Formats: sequence, C-alpha cells, structure tokens
Amino acid sequence: MRRSRSARGFTLMEIMIAVAITALMGAMVAMAFQTGFHAKEVVETEADHYRMLRVAMNRMAREIGSAYVSDRYDGRRYRDQNDRPTNFVGEEDRLLFATFAHQRMYTDAKESDQAIVEYFVQQSSEQGANGRQDLMRRVNPNVEGRMDRGGTTDVLFEGVKKVEFAYWDTERKEWEDEWDTKRMEQKSKLPTRVRITLVALDENGKEVSYTTQTRVMLNTELPRY
Repeated sequence: MRRSRSARGFTLMEIMIAVAITALMGAMVAMAFQTGFHAKEVVETEADHYRMLRVAMNRMAREIGSAYVSDRYDGRRYRDQNDRPTNFVGEEDRLLFATFAHQRMYTDAKESDQAIVEYFVQQSSEQGANGRQDLMRRVNPNVEGRMDRGGTTDVLFEGVKKVEFAYWDTERKEWEDEWDTKRMEQKSKLPTRVRITLVALDENGKEVSYTTQTRVMLNTELPRY
C-alpha cells in the first residue's frame, strides 16, 4: 500500500506577504482612479474656461459688429448732439455703443433689436473672490435715455486681468486707442474694425492674451430723412 502524503498549508510569513502584495495592488488601483478623476476634473475645468471665453468673445464681436450711430432723434429733446441717444464711445479699456444685436429673452417684451451695450472690467463683488476681476456687460434695451445710465449689469467672463479695445481708422490706416462719435471729427463715422483683446490666466496661472477682430457693418451715420 502507498502512504498518502499530508497536505501542506501556508506559513504565516507567506500569508503576510500575500496580504501585503494585495494591499499594495489595491492602493495602486485606488491611486490610479484618484489620478484619473483629478485629471478629468482638470480637463473639464479647462474646457469650461475656454468655452466661456469663446462665448464672451463671440458675443462681443457680434454686438460690436452691429453697432450704429443714428442722426434720427428728436432735436428738441436732444439739443446737444453729445447727448443724442446713440453714440459710439470707445476707450482702450471700456466701450459704450448702440447696437442692432439685442435679443429679447421674454415673449411680448417691449423691446426691439436695438440696445445700449457697455463693456468694462471691475473687481468682483462676490464674497470670497479674493480680488478677482470680471469682464462686465451692461445692456439697456431703452435707447431713448442717457446712454451711460440704466439697464442691467452682469458678468460676461470671470477672472480677467484686463480688456483692451483698438479701433481701425480707415483714413489714417492705423489702430486708434480711442473713438468718440461725440467729437465733431468722428460724429458721422465709426471704425471699420474693432480689435478685442482679453488677458486672462491659463491653467498654469500665467497671463495669456486672446484676440479677435470684428468688422463694423454700419460704419457711417444713419442719416435723418
């Protein structure tokens, strides 16, 4: 007869090594998942940042491209042409103008496609913003009052360092830092192009400039008939 050999079990050392290896593998898998989730959040945050940037730039380009100045106003009410309801007042870091690009948000709203729009940068009023600056947009669908008053102001893009505008003068063939149709020499004309530059921080905290241009379609004053 053959003798059966007794079954051999695991030693305590082997079990401890196996448990350690299993724990190490689990930690590595958990770390990989955590790194993947973090990378996913970073990519999504960057994508949202650039999406909002594109939306802001496209909106400004569309509204500025539809800017206009009209000589059709009540001369008895607006005796000084500086106070007429439509003008184009552009500075290097601020732009105020009338546009045909207004969109009504509510049905039966007493609004047209005309509006007064203003862009500027100011420090955020949000709690915990830590000195953040935002690109602001003020819009007033009432074009019969003072251009520098009224309407609603909202954040167009968060966390900008500055905004810069430049205005193309067709006659001089150069970019101007200012454009004001309240001046006699610019009363009846608008710049043919406007260059928009936003300076913001990228994902690494470095300042990056984003630039686009828009063509002003109605660059001469709408005459009074």
